[in-house]
Amino acid sequence: MKPILPTVYDPRTTEEKWYRFWLENGLFAPELSSSAPPFCVVIPPPNVTGSLHIGHALNNTLQDILVRSKRMQGRKTLWVFGTDHAGIATQNVVEKQLARKGLSRNDLGREEFIRRVWKWKKESGNTIVQQLKKLGVSCDWSRERFTMDEGLSRAVQHVFIKLYNEGLIYRGNYIINWGPRCQTALSDLEVEYHEQEGHLYYLKYPLAEGQEYMVVATTRPETMLGDTAVAVHPEDKRFAHLVGKELILPIVKRHIPIIADDFVDPEFGTGSVKVTPAHDPNDFEIGLRHNLPQIVVMNPDATMSEQAGKYAGLDRTQCRREIMEELKTEGCVEKIEPYQHAVGHCYRCKTVIEPTVSKQWFLKMKELAKPAISAVRQGRVKLIPKQWENTYYEWMNNIRDWCISRQIWWGHRIPVWYCGGCDEVIVSVETPDECTKCKSKALTPETDVLDTWFSSALWPFSTLGWPDWPEPEFKVFYPTSVLVTGFDILFFWVARMIMMGLKFKGDVPFKEVYIHALVRDAKGAKMSKSKGNVIDPLETMESYGTDAFRFTLTALTAQGRDICLAEKTIEGYRNFINKIWNASRFCLMNLEGYEQKALTELKLEIADHWLLDKLQAVVSKVSSALDKYEFSAAANELYHFFWHQFCDWYLELIKPRLYKAEDTLERLTAQNIMLRVLESSLKLLHPIIPFVTEEIWQQFYPGESIMLAKWPVAAESSAGIDSQEVCIGSEKMGKIIAIIEEIRHIRTMLNISPAKKVAVHLMTDTPETINIIDKYTSYIQNLGRTEKLIIEQGVEKPTYAATGVVGDVAVFIDVQGIDLTEEETRLSRRIDKLKQELTPMEKKLSNAGFLQKAPPEVITKQKNKQAELTDKLGQLETNLNNIQKLK
Repeated sequence: MKPILPTVYDPRTTEEKWYRFWLENGLFAPELSSSAPPFCVVIPPPNVTGSLHIGHALNNTLQDILVRSKRMQGRKTLWVFGTDHAGIATQNVVEKQLARKGLSRNDLGREEFIRRVWKWKKESGNTIVQQLKKLGVSCDWSRERFTMDEGLSRAVQHVFIKLYNEGLIYRGNYIINWGPRCQTALSDLEVEYHEQEGHLYYLKYPLAEGQEYMVVATTRPETMLGDTAVAVHPEDKRFAHLVGKELILPIVKRHIPIIADDFVDPEFGTGSVKVTPAHDPNDFEIGLRHNLPQIVVMNPDATMSEQAGKYAGLDRTQCRREIMEELKTEGCVEKIEPYQHAVGHCYRCKTVIEPTVSKQWFLKMKELAKPAISAVRQGRVKLIPKQWENTYYEWMNNIRDWCISRQIWWGHRIPVWYCGGCDEVIVSVETPDECTKCKSKALTPETDVLDTWFSSALWPFSTLGWPDWPEPEFKVFYPTSVLVTGFDILFFWVARMIMMGLKFKGDVPFKEVYIHALVRDAKGAKMSKSKGNVIDPLETMESYGTDAFRFTLTALTAQGRDICLAEKTIEGYRNFINKIWNASRFCLMNLEGYEQKALTELKLEIADHWLLDKLQAVVSKVSSALDKYEFSAAANELYHFFWHQFCDWYLELIKPRLYKAEDTLERLTAQNIMLRVLESSLKLLHPIIPFVTEEIWQQFYPGESIMLAKWPVAAESSAGIDSQEVCIGSEKMGKIIAIIEEIRHIRTMLNISPAKKVAVHLMTDTPETINIIDKYTSYIQNLGRTEKLIIEQGVEKPTYAATGVVGDVAVFIDVQGIDLTEEETRLSRRIDKLKQELTPMEKKLSNAGFLQKAPPEVITKQKNKQAELTDKLGQLETNLNNIQKLK
């Protein structure tokens, strides 16, 4: 076998080639006729408007690792891919395109606008697909779905109609979150709350009779125009005598009642609060309890409505300013205080939302939530890490009805028609010709569409063919095996899928949910374009290669801990990819005369036993880690095994057998163990770094993809030879390695050049240890860089020697002829320099003024630097002391 790997690994020429090979050979599709147990994953569908960001990269890398490893383990594996129609986001994209031409969707009309959106989706909606392929994901692209394709549309209609017929979907006036920019209702989960500096306005409301007044505190004086009461707590004695009386609403001069309600917090503001049922969710509930009118004082675009009187047409912020001026003129302002509070924003366009009363479609959630709570409590769905269960229960136990209608055009149109003759509401899959009740043909279709998350909630079973029967995939793959997702859509999506799966299929949609953390920048800050700290996956893959990027994300993914990602880390793992390449190249270059042999036919040494033992351990640990979603543990075990045990130790130890062995069997043994371990390593590494492993694998097995190679089994790593013999050999090798490491440590401490060979004395009173060292002296000489190795029993320590101890072995390095004075001078200079650096730093950190005024991050940085220099100083002083003892 000839060495044909280039000197340097080039991801650019490798990645596209092998991804095309996998696609052309249909390697991502499951064999449905196979009797193997299934493994199925549905991808969290990226928005059709999306581009690959760091969150996508992490999420899909982790999914791909699971899918590739299960495929190699022989499971019948399906990874379902699809995209989400992303109602608001996609409509916004197309509306912006129209705006650049001076048009709006209303200029086009609904039908033409929808046609334009489909056209945009066809031309531009495939971007994320190509980017995920660049990442190397092994989805079955032949089964690609879209949340508005024909099959999923039928599923959505079927679900809506069934829920409506069961009385779980209803239409009514309710307080909702309204997005003035996107002009649609938003669910509670689609509102992001940000802390903002605002004001608390203390307003005087005079009593209708007498000279008294009440002071109410509010952050939104413009909504006072819709006030229909002032509320106090029923046990607040300050206001007990006022309950039941009336106030005069300033400016408007409307009489409003003073009511008592348990919701009021006596500690907030003055203890009395204005009640605006049409513009605050809590006030809405108070209004229902006390039968208060709902006065909508704002239009859908956040300007003031006709109900606002002379303020009609003003923007809400301008109205606030003008109302405050008039209230001051009337003497109705007691005071204004700075106030920080959480303000709701649209999660898409970031505009401040406006709570308002509107007629919308709702889905009752309490009944659906109960079995979904039980499913997690009973372990039918496991949340990993388990800590997320409490968050899940808290949200599900306090769940509110879901506003499922949206006032946009792009999406699943609600299958409802209204009869103009008798007001009948007709719910149907097909467009009705006439009213089912009065036979009138004056039917008006509902203009609202369903919330994007409604169709996404059906994703696990709708993508597998439901409700169109029969679908072989459905029977085989539902419920799916695991869902990999971020915590930010635990309620948007995960909880709703569990509810819908139980409701419509009588079973959970997945057995496990692995919830990964956020990817942050190197300092732990959240990535954002405004901060300029975003790491672009596409640029990173172009610079470092996809495998290095994937391995970095995997190595840093520890359960329950956010990832702090730096380019320096990615660069470090690129070095690991190069190490794998160079080690494989070395193996290929040393296969002259190679012949595959069974382990029983080989002449095994303790280094071989040791490596086979370590291989067995890493196979077991990596397989177990992936089963438990401990991705960082799997990656770090592989890194340590391949770089340190295989490359640093084994490949160095076998070079004499490969280069100079007169015994052909010795050479064949080294070659066979080397290749056995390399192949197993490539298999274990493949799910994380698919491209480089495929490139190397093809050198050994041209045309046979590593994707189809059998996953290593720990028990088979040393099959055919006595496991006790392997264990004993590994223990002996461990002792040899410890001796070599101690020799290296002493050399480093004395700054002895790696090129200089030294005389080493090993002393022990244990005959067995002497036999081991005697037999494998060459190991110690080659890797310890010794010119002379003396093994003695029960003698005195040499006069001029540096000393170390390893178990029952004393290690002495003869320092005669080594210029220790020069090293002593060098160390003394470095120690002096470090002390000069530390002195001003210590003064600064003992200065109370500095500690009071400096930003916390600056103090932390100084303390970390001080600790680092102090540690380094201690090491240098220890080395200097050791040298001085030898003189």
